[in-house]
Amino acid sequence: MLKSCQGYFTFTLTYSLRERKGKPVSEQTYSIGELSKEFDITPRSIRFYEEQGLLAPERAGQSRIYNKKDRVRLKLILRGKRLGFSLAETKTLFELYDSHQSSKVQLEEMLRMTHEKRAIMKQQMEDIQMLMNELNDVELRCKEELSELTKGV
Repeated sequence: MLKSCQGYFTFTLTYSLRERKGKPVSEQTYSIGELSKEFDITPRSIRFYEEQGLLAPERAGQSRIYNKKDRVRLKLILRGKRLGFSLAETKTLFELYDSHQSSKVQLEEMLRMTHEKRAIMKQQMEDIQMLMNELNDVELRCKEELSELTKGV
């Protein structure tokens, strides 16, 4: 399975030998309905991730058959979205995993992306604080002016 690294995700692929419904994890399959229900997303979202090249289910006629790797990748896509990573960034990490057996390159890229996200968020926090200060000033001026207007009545 793909595992997390201190709340962030890195992509180290291993398979557990646990069983679900009598099948080893590496042989488990899931329907689009099962995954959408498990992750509380729409089947359309899952198909979109497939169109973007993030998931690659097998096909049986018109049906999609997702394996354990697809399920874990879906979980990581959703975690990445919560952390502010774009689908393109997540795809880059998946491609790094797929092309490098060592996780060193992957971890270095993840660290770079994490630092970049942190810098963006810090700037956003500063911008929000500046706006809050401006709102406080406007509120204070409005209260003062309202007070002056009510004194004259």
